[in-house]
Amino acid sequence: QFAVRVFPANPYTHRIRIEVKVYDQDFRPVTNARVSPSQFTLGGNTSRPVNVMIPFDGQSERKVRVCAEAIPFPGKTSNIKAQICGKFLGQQAGQ
Repeated sequence: QFAVRVFPANPYTHRIRIEVKVYDQDFRPVTNARVSPSQFTLGGNTSRPVNVMIPFDGQSERKVRVCAEAIPFPGKTSNIKAQICGKFLGQQAGQ
């Protein structure tokens, strides 16, 4: 497995809820990836580190997308779901 640390940020002045998800290069969910923390609230103009562990699943290299997605607060209506993704390539040492 390999590790990625990402820093989701909130560019707004109000707080938002974030969920971090992992997808393969074709945007299929990587269900056995571990994200810590996977859901949290960010205050206005702040960021925080998130650790992501992704298994190679028998491959010598793996391309993934780690995405921060906005979660609407209960009772709020929103037609827009923000999703910001980064692309990462993990390669096993000695391969």
